[in-house]
Amino acid sequence: MPTNIVTELAVKSHNTPDEKRRPEKTEVDVVNLGDYTVGRLTFSPGWRWSDCIKPVVQTESCQNNHVGYCVSGALNVETTGGNRISISAGDSYTIPPGHDAWVDGDEAFVGIEFFSAAEFAKPPGT
Repeated sequence: MPTNIVTELAVKSHNTPDEKRRPEKTEVDVVNLGDYTVGRLTFSPGWRWSDCIKPVVQTESCQNNHVGYCVSGALNVETTGGNRISISAGDSYTIPPGHDAWVDGDEAFVGIEFFSAAEFAKPPGT
């Protein structure tokens, strides 16, 4: 397994992110820390990847790899192969490419992403 090396001391707030993305029912707040990109993803109740993000990225399923931590809310994820998981507050998660996802319940899902933040919800070619 490769070793990541942090070379500088840094702090940034997701409340004043380097980049904001705002597809329907979606808030992606991205901060860049040296060689690392960290995202705070907020999905409103009723959010579904295939309804809110698919029109932006123009793929049949989400093609991002995800590594993250759920701060609040709940999210269901189903792979194109039919495997399904539920993520809720306090859970850390990994999700491979080839999936759909949707918010479960009346509370927004808030997750911190350590792997997909640089690309999630970006139109092709940007």
